[in-house]
Amino acid sequence: MAQIETQRGVLQPFLPADAGQLTEELKGCINNCLSCSAVCLQTVTYCLQKGGRHAASDHIRLLQDCVQICKTSADFMLRGSPLHTRTCGVCAEVCDRCAAECEKMGDDAVMKACAEACRRCAESCRKMSAQA
Repeated sequence: MAQIETQRGVLQPFLPADAGQLTEELKGCINNCLSCSAVCLQTVTYCLQKGGRHAASDHIRLLQDCVQICKTSADFMLRGSPLHTRTCGVCAEVCDRCAAECEKMGDDAVMKACAEACRRCAESCRKMSAQA
């Protein structure tokens, strides 16, 4: 997927000017999914380097699940798939679980940032899935 760098230095998906079928809510959800995917992927590396309970196989698997479902949901929305409401429903569930696990890691800034990204994504995906 083509990406452009915004003024803040955050990568955003390139959305063509004629992407009229994408509502602001849909664009926001796509951005939340892509952001969450990137944060979770970076968190996997962090957790593996940190070791201990951060690197537990169940925790790493959940982070990777979150990465993949967020990418998949963004892809379904970008393509205008009528099934995007279903992938968004699963995405919200996975993001909620990932956020809860990250919050269990205590006073760790990286894990808190990951949980926040997951909560934002879960909230917007829940709204998308309710449109079914």
